[in-house]
Amino acid sequence: MATRIEAVMAALRGRIGPRGLAAGAKLPSVRAQARAMKVSVSTVVEAYERLAAEGVIQARPGSGFYVTGVAAPAMLAIPGPPREREVDPLWISRQSLEAGEEVLKPGCGWLPASWMHEAGLRRALRSLARAQAATLTDYATPLGLLALREVLARRLAVSGIEAGPEQILLTESGTQAIDLIGRLLLEPGATVLVDDPCYFNFHALLAAHRVNVVGVPYTPTGPDVEAFEQALATHAPRLYITNSAIHNPTGAVLSPVVAHRVLKLAERADLLIVEDDIFADFEPTPAPRLAAFDGLARVIHIGSFSKTLSASVRCGYIAARPDFIDALADLKIATSFGGGRLASEILLAALTDGGYRKHMESVRARLAVAMARTIDRLEPLGITPWLVPRAGMFLWCRLPEGRDAASLARACLKEGVVLAPGNAFSRGQTASGFLRFNVAQTLDERVFAALARGLRD
Repeated sequence: MATRIEAVMAALRGRIGPRGLAAGAKLPSVRAQARAMKVSVSTVVEAYERLAAEGVIQARPGSGFYVTGVAAPAMLAIPGPPREREVDPLWISRQSLEAGEEVLKPGCGWLPASWMHEAGLRRALRSLARAQAATLTDYATPLGLLALREVLARRLAVSGIEAGPEQILLTESGTQAIDLIGRLLLEPGATVLVDDPCYFNFHALLAAHRVNVVGVPYTPTGPDVEAFEQALATHAPRLYITNSAIHNPTGAVLSPVVAHRVLKLAERADLLIVEDDIFADFEPTPAPRLAAFDGLARVIHIGSFSKTLSASVRCGYIAARPDFIDALADLKIATSFGGGRLASEILLAALTDGGYRKHMESVRARLAVAMARTIDRLEPLGITPWLVPRAGMFLWCRLPEGRDAASLARACLKEGVVLAPGNAFSRGQTASGFLRFNVAQTLDERVFAALARGLRD
């Protein structure tokens, strides 16, 4: 229901136009408008101030309020159907981010809003509303909020990663973390290894850095070590980017044996590794981490809380050896100056208020149920898991023989269902018969109905 202020604003907007109050026309005085609408003077004052802030009217000191001459840009044409896009690494992101609330998104990479830590965020926002002015208005320090870096250092220690607060740099997101690392360590034409399949935005981000990307086949226990060794010998890459725990999109977990062999090969080839740990809090117990085995000598560990706490509160981190952190801090200043202090404060409050741990316990339990249900519902369609993940939201599935995931995704999109076709994740384009499902977003029966119709066509 509209407030009295909003009612006054709506009434005035309705009167402004060629057949009413034209540009330059004077509005009724505050008192006259209050009498006409039978509201208080303060209500009209606030309504006028908000309309002035929007640029609909303007105040002239000592004279009153007048309609501005600035009209909203006219829509020159009725929007046509969405442009047909190639199913590339940005296809899923564009479809998911641009979709309205009525669209189902089993292919997206985040939890439903109702699954996020909303209560903790609201408590954090209420608390910060009473914070000192500097907290709300100042830039952050180059490394970011010390108290949050101390919390992150303790959290990393649970996974066996030793990194003091001085070895942690806060970023605006996990994506910015990778971008900063790329700016520091890569030159155009350099080679970067990625898993095949891997998170599709790695492809898009690396393309922006104009580097050569080589995919290494991924197995249920980590990268194929023989293929990894061959890629090192053939391409002499500078970086390898991977997920060690709850791999995206497969849900696989790196084994200690494979981790050890990868690190030995990386040391021999002088390869640096970026370990993206964004899904850490979905694990009931920590899986092996390359950064823990390596001691952050050649592994750079990154993460964020956009998947577990809020994608709107943008805050990530980098844990690395001191010389890298110093250089990355300079790059952060050059590209985004001080970064978002307020986001760090919100994240700190939400992580430490006591509710986050219980929230994640609930999310893990719900995901386990959703995982089992999704597998059961996909089985009659002939869609089978590549493996059954131990945790997390992703299920990497093989389609019935001969079916193309991109074609199925286009068919389902016409029914308001956004899927994640396999080749968007595959550098070698070897996953045309696969889809990635987000089990938390695959609970609506309409998803399975659309899949069934798409597979019949």
